[in-house]
Amino acid sequence: MSKADIEIVVDDPTAPESESPAVVSSGTVEVAVSLLLLALAVLLGFDNWRTGAGWESTGPQAGYFPFYLSVILGGASLYGLIIAYQARDGVAQVFVTRAQLRRVMLVFAPTLLFCLGVQYLGIYVASLLLIVAFMRLVGKITLWKSLLTAFVFTAIMFVTFDVAFDVIMPKGPLESALGR
Repeated sequence: MSKADIEIVVDDPTAPESESPAVVSSGTVEVAVSLLLLALAVLLGFDNWRTGAGWESTGPQAGYFPFYLSVILGGASLYGLIIAYQARDGVAQVFVTRAQLRRVMLVFAPTLLFCLGVQYLGIYVASLLLIVAFMRLVGKITLWKSLLTAFVFTAIMFVTFDVAFDVIMPKGPLESALGR
């Protein structure tokens, strides 16, 4: 067998799995995002109008530029809705499959828990837990390697920010007990 006869096949890790059903179509996502942005534009426009979106003798009021930015955002949202409405007759494209959504949630859920954990545990303990969780769940790395890596990284982060640069970081009960 020569080198020319050998074929190397590499799977695309981002390609959707063929047996994974669609969760949401692209058109549905486009409409939902456009409606959310339109609602945000209306809310921001109202608030900036209330603050003052006019021009005074000394220059623009506080809400002048943000109001017109919200008008532009609202116009772009309406444009997106019109384009989505016109494209509704075409074949629905898959926006995300179940397998792809599962991979996204595998990253999103621990990150959200990390943000909540920082409030109650402090940034260092929450970071340690996040690193261990990612290494174990996503990377399938052994527990001792995950713990060692998380501890070393968190210790380096603590020394860098808390000791060397004296940056105020969110503290939890563990840091308070250690007197930091």
